[in-house]
Amino acid sequence: MILEVRTYTTNPGKVRDWLEYYEKNGLPVQTRVLGRLIGFFTSELGTLNQVVHMWAYESLADREQRRGALLKEAEWQAYLRNNPPGLLLRQETQILVPTAFSPLK
Repeated sequence: MILEVRTYTTNPGKVRDWLEYYEKNGLPVQTRVLGRLIGFFTSELGTLNQVVHMWAYESLADREQRRGALLKEAEWQAYLRNNPPGLLLRQETQILVPTAFSPLK
């Protein structure tokens, strides 16, 4: 198993706007195609205006196949095309591999 961690930094005061748009328009198709959502979080301390979400995949190949399938979805393309301007500043993506003793495997 691998874990993909995506961190989005929004413009100040725009976290709620982005979350509302994503929950309605992006989450349904991502959940259907990507599968295993581990969690969705907002920052409370430290770097603010951030949304962090985590998805589990069987392998990098599984992730590549699922992300490729997502790009072919008309619903996902509409989500990307209609994303309100001025909400997001930056996106970071990490791939994490659990250790042998990690409870999440």
